[in-house]
Amino acid sequence: MDSSVNGNSNFRFRVVAVPYPGRGHINPMMNLCKIMANRRPNNFLITFVVTEEWHGILSSEPLHANNIRFATIPNVIPSEIGRAKDFTGFVEAVLNKMEGPVEHLLDQLEQPKPSVIIFDSFLKWGLGVANRRNIPAASLWPMSTTCFSLLRHYESLVENGHLPSNPVEEGDHRVTCIPGVPSIRLADFPRELLLHGTSQTAVRIALEVVALASKAEYLLFSSVYELESRVIDSLKAELPNPIYSIGLAIPSFNVRNRSNNDHIAWLDAQPRSSVLYISQGSFLSASNEQSAEIIAGVHESGIRFFWVDRQDISTFQASGGDTGNGVVVHWCDQLKVLCHPSIGGFWSHCGWNSTKEGAFAGLPMLTFPLAWDQYTNSKQIVEDWKIGRRLKRDDGGLVKREEISRSLKRFMDLECDEGKEMRRRAQEIREICRRATAEGGGSSELEIEAFIENIA
Repeated sequence: MDSSVNGNSNFRFRVVAVPYPGRGHINPMMNLCKIMANRRPNNFLITFVVTEEWHGILSSEPLHANNIRFATIPNVIPSEIGRAKDFTGFVEAVLNKMEGPVEHLLDQLEQPKPSVIIFDSFLKWGLGVANRRNIPAASLWPMSTTCFSLLRHYESLVENGHLPSNPVEEGDHRVTCIPGVPSIRLADFPRELLLHGTSQTAVRIALEVVALASKAEYLLFSSVYELESRVIDSLKAELPNPIYSIGLAIPSFNVRNRSNNDHIAWLDAQPRSSVLYISQGSFLSASNEQSAEIIAGVHESGIRFFWVDRQDISTFQASGGDTGNGVVVHWCDQLKVLCHPSIGGFWSHCGWNSTKEGAFAGLPMLTFPLAWDQYTNSKQIVEDWKIGRRLKRDDGGLVKREEISRSLKRFMDLECDEGKEMRRRAQEIREICRRATAEGGGSSELEIEAFIENIA
């Protein structure tokens, strides 16, 4: 435990935040904590609990708040194994080995006593930890509210015969009876539900964490109310605990701070809305065969591109990746790049954080989901918000280079009528997000304020 958690007698209230140890979970938790810390700089102390590995990563990033302190626990899995090499082992370690060190840390905290513990919903032991100490628990759901409701009602859909016997083969079958969720194809359900039903361990865990999240004193959704109002209202009617839609929980407060580096300089030199931003996320990746098709399709399209590949860019570079048409980088500040005026579109795997950032930036999106909730997010982008287009897979599940090249040319054509309408809608979604997060009166700002008042 860091010594910084002690000597805090000047603060009246303490919030303890415990994220799941993964980038897609840590980011929204940290962004929520930064907002809360800046709202109550003088009497709110926030203790942010991370593994030693993540503390090494996060401690070099600016907090923009003096009342957030890190507290560390041992890594739950040896770094030489890592979650990328043994994902199942990592999940099991988080569920079975992380609880004890967190409990020990909580028992070592000096005054003030925590007013609330905010747990990532996927830490399913979190509610028990809080209950044993008589501390209110807030469950922060890291995916869309729509996905939460879909998982919450999945077993009743099966029991009541609303799903066909072979859901994978009947992907176009539509389900219309999930409260608050617009008509949705089976192909847009989390893919693991269709492939394994409730037999797979990861699916069982997902269904369990949804059930447990419903029992926490507070339930937090990192979503804008106006974007998912129907499903949020339905859940508020179903569940007894207070529900808060806290907004996008993305680092929007950093967007105006321009970076000085080579890739920003390259973007500065490109025409407005001319560059496609390509990212397949920070963990899951396409197969080698699919990656080869993507590389070839991007080259053949001739479009300008800015490609982030966190895994291995050597294959692309060997194919001539760093050309006059584009650049390939290992990492960038994604939201800053998405908000750059030269970016005109976003090819995304549709992780929820990326989906929210694309919406905030007001970009049309080309969707290429790989797993889990990404299919559901793709559906929201394309059908509900009408700001995107799906890449079409062949019968074998591949998106071929010809389809990629053709789609990219059309998607980045600023004069195409369909493209103009998508861009108009994307700007409408952008304004909804900006208004929701506006200081003083935005819906998300009011929800966060209500949550703070409740716990204080």
